[in-house]
Amino acid sequence: MKASDVHGRDLKTLEQATFAVVPLGSFEYHGPHSPLGTDIILADGFADLIDDDLGGAVLPTVPYTACPGKTSKYQGTIPIRPSIITEYLIDITMGIINQGIKRIVLLNAHDANMGVSRTVAEYVTGKHTDASFLLINWWQMVAIDAAEEIGFVGTKGRGHGGPYEMSAVKAFRPDLVHVQEGDTEFKEVTPLSSMPYVLVEGTPRAWDGYTGLIQQTSYEKGKLIVEKAAVNMNELIKNWIADKETEGID
Repeated sequence: MKASDVHGRDLKTLEQATFAVVPLGSFEYHGPHSPLGTDIILADGFADLIDDDLGGAVLPTVPYTACPGKTSKYQGTIPIRPSIITEYLIDITMGIINQGIKRIVLLNAHDANMGVSRTVAEYVTGKHTDASFLLINWWQMVAIDAAEEIGFVGTKGRGHGGPYEMSAVKAFRPDLVHVQEGDTEFKEVTPLSSMPYVLVEGTPRAWDGYTGLIQQTSYEKGKLIVEKAAVNMNELIKNWIADKETEGID
């Protein structure tokens, strides 16, 4: 159910939703081959793939958000201050809870939304202890080790504007991703450690507003990525709902 389609006289339908979905995008440069609305397309696309039988209400996608220094310097990116998007998302989620919906999925398509989402979820659940947030980053719904099965050669495909992300966009909007023969490719940088870490730089290596072996972008890979991600996303949401019902949370 799309919440924006619900009529004023039918608000009971919205109140009875099992959970609400807030898709999170960005308006950001993703390279010469990619649309500025990449993350909006992905947030919208995966929100549409949530099984209707799960009973969710999908809110409009948040299109503008904080962007990292490494992309905000590129023409086309419209960054929002982190403090602003944090307050904005708090108001959105508090408003949803005030409608009587206590379960909220933050369906994210933009790396820089990860910290904001966690901050908002922690704050709001402190105010409403009966609320539950599920934070989903779509790209994490497919294992990195599945790269070879998907069809990537010599690369995992991951990275901003890279072949993994842009293949997924191509699956939703094949008309908007255009890799040309002369477009620069960037090989993956050797990791500093096998342990998890976060490295933040204004100008990373192997980077020009995007990264990766983009010539491997394809519609076929994108369809496989989207199918795998959608299955795992829906399974996760289903388990979350079942777990909360077991606890007796309405």
